[in-house]
Amino acid sequence: MSQTKFIVRKVAVLGAGVMGAQIAAHLANAKVPTVLFDLPATTGDKNAIAQKAIDGLKKQKPSPLAGKDAIGAITPANYEDHLSLLKDCDLVIEAIAERMDWKSDLYQKVAPHLGENSIFVTNTSGLSINTLADSLPPALKPRFCGVHFFNPPRYMHLVEIIPCHGSDAEMLDNLERFLVTTLGKGVIRAKDTPNFVANRIGVFSMLATIANAEKFGIRFDVVDDLTGPRLGRPKSATFRTADVVGLDTFSHVVKTMQDTLPLDPWHPLFKSPEWLQKLIAAGALGAKTRAGIYKKDGKQMLVLDPLTGAYVGSGEKGDDAVKEILKNPDPAAKFKALRASEHPQAQFLWSCFRDVFHYIAVHLGDIASCARDVDFAIRWGFGWSVGPFETWQAAGWQQIAGWIAEDIAAGKTLSNAALPAWALQSDRAGVHFADGSFDAASGTLVGRSQLDVYRRQLAPATVLGERATSLGETVFETEGVRAFTSGDGVLVVSFKSKAHAIGPDVIDGVNHALDLAEARFKALVIWQPEEPFSVGADLQSMLPAFMMGDWDTIDRMVRRFQDTSMRLRYSQVPTVAATQGYVFGGGCEFAMHCDRVVAALESYVGLVEVGVGLLPGGGGCKEFALRAAQQARGGDILASLKDSFMTIAMAKVGTSAIETQEIGYFRNTDVVVFNAFELLYVAKQQALALAESGYRPPLKVKSFPVAGRTGAASIKGQLVNMLEGHFISQHDFTISALIADVISGGDVEAGTEVDEEWILGLERKAFMQLLKNPKTQDRIANMLTTGKPLRN
Repeated sequence: MSQTKFIVRKVAVLGAGVMGAQIAAHLANAKVPTVLFDLPATTGDKNAIAQKAIDGLKKQKPSPLAGKDAIGAITPANYEDHLSLLKDCDLVIEAIAERMDWKSDLYQKVAPHLGENSIFVTNTSGLSINTLADSLPPALKPRFCGVHFFNPPRYMHLVEIIPCHGSDAEMLDNLERFLVTTLGKGVIRAKDTPNFVANRIGVFSMLATIANAEKFGIRFDVVDDLTGPRLGRPKSATFRTADVVGLDTFSHVVKTMQDTLPLDPWHPLFKSPEWLQKLIAAGALGAKTRAGIYKKDGKQMLVLDPLTGAYVGSGEKGDDAVKEILKNPDPAAKFKALRASEHPQAQFLWSCFRDVFHYIAVHLGDIASCARDVDFAIRWGFGWSVGPFETWQAAGWQQIAGWIAEDIAAGKTLSNAALPAWALQSDRAGVHFADGSFDAASGTLVGRSQLDVYRRQLAPATVLGERATSLGETVFETEGVRAFTSGDGVLVVSFKSKAHAIGPDVIDGVNHALDLAEARFKALVIWQPEEPFSVGADLQSMLPAFMMGDWDTIDRMVRRFQDTSMRLRYSQVPTVAATQGYVFGGGCEFAMHCDRVVAALESYVGLVEVGVGLLPGGGGCKEFALRAAQQARGGDILASLKDSFMTIAMAKVGTSAIETQEIGYFRNTDVVVFNAFELLYVAKQQALALAESGYRPPLKVKSFPVAGRTGAASIKGQLVNMLEGHFISQHDFTISALIADVISGGDVEAGTEVDEEWILGLERKAFMQLLKNPKTQDRIANMLTTGKPLRN
C-alpha cells in the first residue's frame, strides 16, 4: 500500500437497493461524488434502476438527504456500460443482496476494473468476510474488508469494520479515518464471526425478549411499553423495531445465525417464531407494507395476538408497580426488586436482562476485541443509552453474576452454558476500568485506539468505569453555566440548565464569560457536552413574574436576552456556537448572533416561538430583518422578507445543519461537522483562526432599509387568505401579523432607514403584547404541563 496521504475523491456504491442508495446519499451529504451502480434495465434507459433509487431518496422519511443539492453528487450507472468508471474511485462499496454467490460473481466482474489503490469493501450485515475475500484476486485482498453500515446510514452512528486475514493495516486505518471524520461515524473493529458484534447481540436480545414474552404471557404492546424509553432504549422498543427493520430482514438475520452458528449454546433460540413466519408468508413485512406485528385500521392501532394470529386493539401499558421499580435510579436496587418480584412483567424484565448478560459473557472473547466495543456497538447500532456490560457493572458485578449462576443451576435460563471463569472471579468489579476494557480472549485490558483521528475528539464517547476525559480547568461555575479552558486561549462555556434552556442564570453566565473572554482569552465558544444545544428560553423562569403580572420584570428579562445576543455579535473576541441536536428559539438566536456557527450535521434548528403563542424575542426577528435588507442590496426588500416571514411564522425547522443553511438560520460560511464528537475541536480551531487573523468585531450597523407598513400589509394579505381558508387560527393570525409588523420595521414608509435597536424595540414590545394575551398564556401553560404545543 502507498504511504502517501489517503484522499477519497470519488466513491462507487454497487447496488442501488435500500442500503446502497442510502449509503450513496450520505456520501453525497458529505460532498463526496458518488457513482451508484445497479443492473442495466432491460428496456429504455439502462440506468433506470439506479436512477429510480436516486429519485426515491427524495421521498423517504426521515430523509437520507441532508440538503436539496446533495442528490446532485450521485451519478447513476450500470454494470454493463460503466465499469470503467471504477478505476477513478478511491473507495468502492458493495451493497447488493445478502447472497454469497451473487457477491462472488460481482467481485469477479468488477475486480479487473478497480484502480490499483482502490479500497474495496462489502456492506454485508453478517456474511463471512474471509469467505468473500476468497472470491478476490490475491492482489486485491490487502485492500478488502467488511464495512457494515446500520440502517438508516445517515442517522445511525455505528459502522463496523471487519478485516479479512490479509487486510492491510494502513488501509484499515485510512478507512477508519474517512468513516469517522468525513461520514461522522462511530467505528468499532469486529471479528469475522456471523452477524459481527451489534447484530449478533442486538438480535439475540430481541429473540430473548420474544421467548420471555411467550414464557411469561406478556402482550406485545406491553413488551414495547416496558422495553423502550423506560429502559433507556428507543421508542420503537422491541416489536416496533422489528416492524421498522422489516420482518423479512429480521428473519433473514435470524436465519444467518441459525445456519452459521450450529455450535452456539443458544442455537435452539435462533429461529423465527411460527407467528412471524405466517406474517411474512402473508406479505405483512412491517412498516414498509403498512402491516406487520402492528397495523393501523383507520385511526386505531392494532397489535398481533400470537396465540390466535388475530389483531387486537393496542395501547396496553405495563403494570404501575413494575414501572415504579424501573424508576429507581439505583441500578443495584432496581435489579434486586425485579428479581424478587413475583409479578410476571418484573420476572420477564429480569429474564431479558439476565439472558443478554449471560450471552455476552459467554461470547465476549469470540466476537469482540473488548467489552467496550460491545457496549458501543449496542449503544450506537441499537440506540441503547447504556450498553449491556455497563448495565451489569452499574448494578454490581458480583451480585448479578451470582444471580445468573443461580438461575443457570435452576434451569431458568435459555441455555445451560456456564458463565466463563473470568466472569465469576471473586475480585471482579466489572469489565471497564480506568486503564481499559476487558478482552476475554487475552485476559487483558485494552485501551483506546491511538489512531490520530481520535485526537480530534476532545470529549469522546465513554463507558462506565473508564477514566473521565478532562475538558480543562474550570475558570468559573455558577448555577447556570460552567466555563473552562484547556490552556489554548479559548474560553468554553456550557449551560447547566435542563435541556440547556436559557434563563436568567444562563444569561448572567454568558455575560460573565464574555467579560472574562474579552479580558483574558482569545475567543469564546458556546458548547454543550451533550445535545441539545438549547431548547430556547426558559419559560419556567418567567413563571413567578408572570403569575404576579409583573410585566416590567419580564420586559427587563427580554431586554437582557436581547442585549446578550448583541454582545455575542459585537464582542471584542470572536464568538463561536457549537451546535448539535435541538437549536430552538433563544438557542437559535444566540447561534445566529455569533461570529461563526460550527454545527453537527444533526442539528435541528428553528425559531419555534409561535408554538407557545410568542414571536422570537431575543433578536431573531431583528436578525432576519437585517439579513433581508443585506440580501436585497438596495433592491426589493419585500421579496427577501417574505421568505424570512414564512420561516418565523411557520416555525420552520431545519432538519439538518445543511438544510438550516438553506433556510437562512445559519450562513453558508458556517461550518458543518459530520461527527458530533469532533464538534468542540473544530469550534476551537475556528475560533482560534478568527483570533489569529487579527479579529475585529463587525462594525455596528448604523442603519438599514425596511419594507415598512406597505410591506407588512402585503404579507398580511396572504395571512387573510390563510385565515379564510382555515389554514391558520385567529390567534395564529394575530401572532403572524405582529411578526410581519416587526420584521417590516413597524409603522414607517417603505425604504425608511432604521437601526438594530429600533427593530429590537418593536420585537420586545410585540413579545410583551403577546405574553399578555390569554390565548398565548393558554399555549404556554399547555407546553409547560404537557410538553406539547396547543393549537388554539
